[in-house]
Amino acid sequence: MDRRSDIIRFGIDGWQARFEDGFDADSVARVADALGLVWADAAPGATIYVGYDTRHDARDLALLIAGILASYGLVAKVSDVPCPTPAVSWCCSRDDAAYGAVIVTASELPSEYGGLLVRGFDGGPVSRGFLDNVEQAISAAPTQARGPFEEIDLVGPYLADLASLVDGASIAARRPRVVVDAMCGSGTGHLAGLLSDLGCDVIEIHVEPREDFGGIHPEPRDPWADACEQAVVVHGADMGLLLDGDADRASIVDERGNLLPARVIVPMLLGNLVMSHGAHGRVVTTLTCSACIAREAARLGCETTSVPVGFSRIYRETLDSDVIMGVEEYGGVCVPSHLRERDGLLVCLLAVEMLARSGKTVSTMTEELEAIIGTMSYARRDIRLEPAASQAFRNVLPGLNPGELAGKLPVEVSHADGLRAQFEDDSWVLIRPSRTSSVVRVYAEATDARDRDALLAAACELVRSGF
Repeated sequence: MDRRSDIIRFGIDGWQARFEDGFDADSVARVADALGLVWADAAPGATIYVGYDTRHDARDLALLIAGILASYGLVAKVSDVPCPTPAVSWCCSRDDAAYGAVIVTASELPSEYGGLLVRGFDGGPVSRGFLDNVEQAISAAPTQARGPFEEIDLVGPYLADLASLVDGASIAARRPRVVVDAMCGSGTGHLAGLLSDLGCDVIEIHVEPREDFGGIHPEPRDPWADACEQAVVVHGADMGLLLDGDADRASIVDERGNLLPARVIVPMLLGNLVMSHGAHGRVVTTLTCSACIAREAARLGCETTSVPVGFSRIYRETLDSDVIMGVEEYGGVCVPSHLRERDGLLVCLLAVEMLARSGKTVSTMTEELEAIIGTMSYARRDIRLEPAASQAFRNVLPGLNPGELAGKLPVEVSHADGLRAQFEDDSWVLIRPSRTSSVVRVYAEATDARDRDALLAAACELVRSGF
């Protein structure tokens, strides 16, 4: 075996690696064997769901995993088609006999990567302790043990539930024209079919099965969103909808071909949940989310809780019943009443419902929202350091308390997740070392691009001179 694949280390919620660097059938079998051992020890005979996306050998690897899990006496149920990650999580959360799930996907990473996502009994993330136990149980060689499993429809019941969550009558009455771009990922065909059934006029792009994703990264942002933006204009569509590779995140394009930022999408969706669906409670965001989200939450009478970066932090908050939405900085959204995990298809459905009920264009709704809560300019820069310099900066970071940055005086400085300075006009800057590499990430948001860039430059200089 290639020595590069001997040691397998999990990230936040699973394992990802290049196919050329050890993500192969033998390594996947070793991980599946460890998962089976840990799950069977904790819950003998429990059901484990297995899903997969459209990547290289994904289906074969999912069947391999299912057979190995079944050899431990677990009841393995595998999707009969490539399926969105939220569909697997949803099925797991609705089955009292289920104890976990594993999905063969590398989400938004390029086609050169493979990956395994691991989910818990409620479809949400598993603990770091669980992943550590699995790591320790990984054997040096792949097991040859196999057991019986079944292939079932995981997508159909999930889509039927999604359809029940929105106002189908309003959608059918307006019959919006929508461009759907699942970016050759696991949402291909599923979202387009559901919207067609609800009465939308759907144009789907990137539908051909391409293991190389047609040269794009399955990530719903520019430049990878260019084809969807162009298709919206060419077809005179009311909106465009993009899903990432495993369909747990989504983006929206307005009728003019403009990709909407998270600072617009999330407040719009929140308004729809509160005003159209009667939701009321807390909104949980990461510390790197736009101030526009907190502004709209306050306007709607909702409390906002900010947590350090990482969806697992959001997930822990959703265990309290008062949370109506959890949001990541890149627009990943979960609605706990539906699922304690991100769901890109739900975001798309709520966006279409919002459009249909409003009778307006997406750009008009954007302008009206910004007239109420204002606009902000958001950006991130990554600073790569040598490992020793990165560790030195980590050591001094807790003691850094800048009196001013770019001529602005902080009204609050927090070290909850790196260093975050908040300013009176809702602008802010966050300096956060990566947990997995020698990179320091610097985020900033301000009322205009000039002030934002000044904050970024000042924070980057602080990083470079802080050790």
